[in-house]
Amino acid sequence: DRGNPLAASSTLNRLELGIPKSAISDRYKRIAADNEAMDRLLVDLFLESYRKPPRKVWLDLDATDDPLHGQQEGRFFHGYYRCYCYLPLYIFSGEHLLCARLRTADKDASSGSVDELQRIVGQIRARWPKTRIIIRADVGFCRDAIMAWCETNDVGYVLGLARNKRLQRALGKEMEEARLACERTGEAARCFRDFRYRTR
Repeated sequence: DRGNPLAASSTLNRLELGIPKSAISDRYKRIAADNEAMDRLLVDLFLESYRKPPRKVWLDLDATDDPLHGQQEGRFFHGYYRCYCYLPLYIFSGEHLLCARLRTADKDASSGSVDELQRIVGQIRARWPKTRIIIRADVGFCRDAIMAWCETNDVGYVLGLARNKRLQRALGKEMEEARLACERTGEAARCFRDFRYRTR
């Protein structure tokens, strides 16, 4: 803690439950969070970690399970993770956390991503107007709303696509190469190919 006292669970609880308007007069919840300031702080810390603006930055979007072990508010069962959980949204750039948004698990993995991207990209561009921004995410974020927003706002994207028969045919040779390499080495293998693809 570098000599500084850390917040105890009771302090964090007050921070979570404190309401800014009533914090001054509330005996037990005098600490109130400024959520917008906390969101800006994460991006500011990322921006300040560079001496000069980089040519490009990658923003990685991900959603993962936060398992629950009680009857918490907003508790939902998630079929993929096979548990009751929350499904937080995270946005990183390298080791820097730019967004951590707690969400219930009854939402799509990409839910709220466009709003968060709008906020983060706007903050980055205000400081680094010439830096190229590219988002990267798995198939859970391959949604028309995200791609349309990126194209409208000159943000590049690399998104996973769900497996389908057309893609399997187009990648048949590479899939076979990867399978043979895996059999030969006993380790996972990847093969790559560039091609144009458009949904029907």
